[in-house]
Amino acid sequence: MGLWDKLFGEFVDVIEWTDDSSNTMVYRFERYGNEIKYGAKLTVRESQIAVFVNEGQVADVLGPGIYQLETNNLPLLTTLQHWDHGFKSPFKAEVYFCNTRRFTDLKWGTKNPLMLRDIEFGAVRLRAFGTYSCRVSDPTRFIREITGTDGVFTIEEISDQLRNLITSRFATVLAGAEIPILDLAANYDQLGDYLTTRIAPEFGEYGLELTKMLVENISLPPEVEQALDKRTSMGMIGNLDRYLKYQTAEAMEDAANNSAGGAGEGLGMGLGFAMANRLGEASASDSSGAPRDTLPPPLPTLRSFHVELDGEAVGPLPIDEVREKIADGDIKPTTLVWSSGMHDWQAAGTVVALSGAFESRKSAGAAVPPPLPGKPD
Repeated sequence: MGLWDKLFGEFVDVIEWTDDSSNTMVYRFERYGNEIKYGAKLTVRESQIAVFVNEGQVADVLGPGIYQLETNNLPLLTTLQHWDHGFKSPFKAEVYFCNTRRFTDLKWGTKNPLMLRDIEFGAVRLRAFGTYSCRVSDPTRFIREITGTDGVFTIEEISDQLRNLITSRFATVLAGAEIPILDLAANYDQLGDYLTTRIAPEFGEYGLELTKMLVENISLPPEVEQALDKRTSMGMIGNLDRYLKYQTAEAMEDAANNSAGGAGEGLGMGLGFAMANRLGEASASDSSGAPRDTLPPPLPTLRSFHVELDGEAVGPLPIDEVREKIADGDIKPTTLVWSSGMHDWQAAGTVVALSGAFESRKSAGAAVPPPLPGKPD
């Protein structure tokens, strides 16, 4: 600094920082020779923290407010400087203003696809990106661990490191979650919240707080997305036979409307033959003469059960036979049974398909009259 800076510093007794940027995290207040007048006014605004550094060592930390810099509100600096009770001279110290507001809309994303194993599609490659927000929560640690003696420290100087940290942890979390690819979109919020909880302690080691993390998109490679689109189209077409009939009819109509002499007539005739052959195949009938589309579906296979009788598993028994044994009293409500689709063996009385047989047996038993008076049983 020049002479004018030195003279101006002698007259200035207000220390403050008005941030006109949107990315500055730490700003060092510049004074000639770092000299501060005793009794100078310090203004710390909301979303700011003032940190005094004496000979490379963090001393006092002051929150929002207006302070007159004296021994009573700078106890650590007073101790380090060995100030006497009547001290009134200028003193040297560096003042760093830490911006504690939330820095939002910070980007993160995978530089290269993540190799994962999906339970439905097998090995896949995924890309992901989103946003996050953070703020300085521990100014002392942030200055010691990150900024050092940097006079103006911006969010861009640390965003790359934070982005790499998020991407690394995201790959681990996504691989361990075992969420099917087609269900990922429904779990973006849960993934973001879980990642925030998982990564927050590592941000804390830098003196930062990870306030929010959002997963905006997880996508497949373009060629895989095209294959998935084809699969979706097949599902939307539905009945392929009817779709082919519709397409053939549309082609015939277009050929008739756009016929050009003999060529158009020949095309229409060829499509007519193709349509006739297609309709002949689709209209194949059974011995009764009923078209295929009108045939009833095959009869469903009757359900069968395995039954625990005398300590051994017997079966599979058709459900009608099981109901007969219930009616005969061979199978009781507490008898264990199992059928395809059941998670484990369970009491027959709790199986919906068999409960009606037990109700019928109760009704039949209630309808039997007692023996006549005076007659033997």
